Amino acid sequence: MRLLVLGGTGFVGGAVVAEAVRRNWPVTVFNRGLHGATPEGVHRLRGDRTAPDGLAALAGGEWDLVVDTWDGAPRAVRAAARALRDRAGHYAYVSSGSVYAHPVPPGAGEEAPVVVAAPDAPDGDYPSNKAGGERAAVAVFGDRALLVRAGLILGPGEDIGRLPWWLLRIARGGDVLAPGPVDLPVQYIDVRDLAAWTLDRAAAGTGGPFNVISRPGHTTMGELLATAVAATGSDARLRWTDPEPLLAAGVVPWNDLPIWVPVGHEFRWLQERGVDKAYAAGLICRPAAETVVDTWHWLRRVGSVPQRAGRPARAPVGLDPAREAALLAADRPAARISVPGPPRPGSARAG
Repeated sequence: MRLLVLGGTGFVGGAVVAEAVRRNWPVTVFNRGLHGATPEGVHRLRGDRTAPDGLAALAGGEWDLVVDTWDGAPRAVRAAARALRDRAGHYAYVSSGSVYAHPVPPGAGEEAPVVVAAPDAPDGDYPSNKAGGERAAVAVFGDRALLVRAGLILGPGEDIGRLPWWLLRIARGGDVLAPGPVDLPVQYIDVRDLAAWTLDRAAAGTGGPFNVISRPGHTTMGELLATAVAATGSDARLRWTDPEPLLAAGVVPWNDLPIWVPVGHEFRWLQERGVDKAYAAGLICRPAAETVVDTWHWLRRVGSVPQRAGRPARAPVGLDPAREAALLAADRPAARISVPGPPRPGSARAG
């Protein structure tokens, strides 16, 4: 399949390009040429989709599939879709579960209401940008538009730094503040599984919205952090702490302690999304151990979390060491929680 990736150097776009190259597909990327390298054999077109006539480099090309990872102004999605309407067979827009209007009931599927956003809107907040981008793609491509509502995305190349923060913190060793409960279910998608599913469905001509994320409880906080200890070879000691004292101390789930969202929190639905539709359409999610180990190997190779391509620098995630130390000092449980050892990392995928 002839693939055009709008972007192609960031976290998700890079994974899509790598998967398409693995399949020996002809791949073109379109971006400003300011971030990242283009793999050998990939054709690069330069342009700024936010500038007047910024899509000129796309003129004359023809592709079977387009994958668009844009998270800025929806009108940029609309402009690109219009430019490609008669020269591309299918348009896959990588959206987000953030498009759902609050409150979102646990287990909600693709039928849940979406925030109101215009397809020609200027840059706004993340949920509005993604919802407007969806509307723009559908307005132009109709049922030839695949809406990939990704959840928490982890894996090699992560440019927000959630799993990398845990890996680097655990690698430092010592007592590590581990937010409980140990068996708290975690729902996420490995970026490589997201890329493979997106290309499979787009190549098959599938349209419409899909929650592309693992089943709830694909892993747990206990398994994830114990696997990180094993992967890094650290002497870290996981100090499991109940959610209540952490929340009372002002610890913010998802940001201060990445990935963690305790039961009862207003954003718990981020870890409890309905995914039957995506699994029925062939979604396969690799074991958590593979994601953790591969992310650690990548992180050791690159040294630090890369900046997100095309977007302003974000505030770092994760607790400041001094604050973590203060929280650990304030929480001295009489008994430790025993955590089973992580599964042995493997290469096989499991649903």
